[in-house]
Amino acid sequence: MRLLRYFPLAVENIAVRKLRSILTMLGVIIGVASVLTTLGIGRGASADIMQQIGSEGLTLLLVQSGSMFDEIRTSDRPLTMADVAALSDRSLHPDIVQAVPLYRQYIFPGAGNNTGFLEVVGTTAAYAEIHSLELAQGRFLTETEIAQSTKSVVIGADVVQRLLAGTDAVGQSLRIDRQPYTVVGVLKRQGWGRFGNLDGSAIIPLAVAQDRLRPSFTAHRHRGEYTVSEIHVNAASIERANAAARQIEQTLRLRRALTADEANDFTIDNQAWLLERVNSVAATLTAFLAGIGAISLLVGGIGIMNIMLVSVTERTREIGLRKAVGAHNRDILLQFLAEALMLTLVGGLIGIAISFGLAEVVESFSTPDFPLVVLIEPGSLAAAVSVSAACGLLFGLYPAIRATRLDPIEALRHE
Repeated sequence: MRLLRYFPLAVENIAVRKLRSILTMLGVIIGVASVLTTLGIGRGASADIMQQIGSEGLTLLLVQSGSMFDEIRTSDRPLTMADVAALSDRSLHPDIVQAVPLYRQYIFPGAGNNTGFLEVVGTTAAYAEIHSLELAQGRFLTETEIAQSTKSVVIGADVVQRLLAGTDAVGQSLRIDRQPYTVVGVLKRQGWGRFGNLDGSAIIPLAVAQDRLRPSFTAHRHRGEYTVSEIHVNAASIERANAAARQIEQTLRLRRALTADEANDFTIDNQAWLLERVNSVAATLTAFLAGIGAISLLVGGIGIMNIMLVSVTERTREIGLRKAVGAHNRDILLQFLAEALMLTLVGGLIGIAISFGLAEVVESFSTPDFPLVVLIEPGSLAAAVSVSAACGLLFGLYPAIRATRLDPIEALRHE
């Protein structure tokens, strides 16, 4: 490419005016560094959120009684074990693999001299499978313990610290609602998630929770059926999660005899839908940050145009002399375009280097409670170089054209 032949000459002219060249590149440097850093922070945050969503299971759907607009999720028609049985029928719900019931209560436990309120979750052995639970000690509830309604309990990491003083919990007795339960396992610390805080929970067999825990807001039975607080449904795949949600909605509406003009008195939380919303918000955030960066680069480009116009004025005699000895307008044009392009490219590369340094600084402030990740992708780097080059060509074009229009005789007379 003919333009490349003028790069050595452009380097010489830029080196003659080092300070001015550095100040000229400063706008591009700041623009590129700020764009890459802000985009990196946005993409890092988005990736972290999506990773957390994905870790909780994209195929899991949460079914609860009551409308999502209710101040408290209660309903005259709570979910029951009959609903669980209906949703477990694979012939009617081909996109559903499992329907796992949960019965939650907040009760008063006791262990030694330690006291405090505790969230107790009654469920089945399949709960650990669909949530991919990992244990720090012991094991999860077995099918036999579930079937025989054994007083066994699996507790979270916070429960061990608060009620058992952080000791080896497996085999110890924990009193829940004035009844002794044997600890068979301790969950690994997980923190808050979509399904609550398992670190502060105790998990017991479903039938035990429904029979022996005193209800706080709901009754034990509804129309002869045991009630459940919520149902966790595992879809066959991420692609079939929406179809599974439609099958759940159809079945529950039929069971509750809702007419076509009546709204659902239950909610279905689809994780795949949430992931789509996060992706949409992330795309909007990326576009917004890119717009801010474009303004920064625009300011830097205007600065380059200004300096190049000054350079044309200062080098009028040089331009006239080159034309007098046979240089064509195209040669003059390419010479000044090469200088503008060199300024923006070097500025862009310096900005890229600075962005990696800023990423290290930002990530140094990261904490477990407030993680900061700067994700600078290869595509962003390529875009930064391309935009820098485009700025050089765009904002260097007018000064270059102005240089070609100088009359050689008038240029030679210029002082």
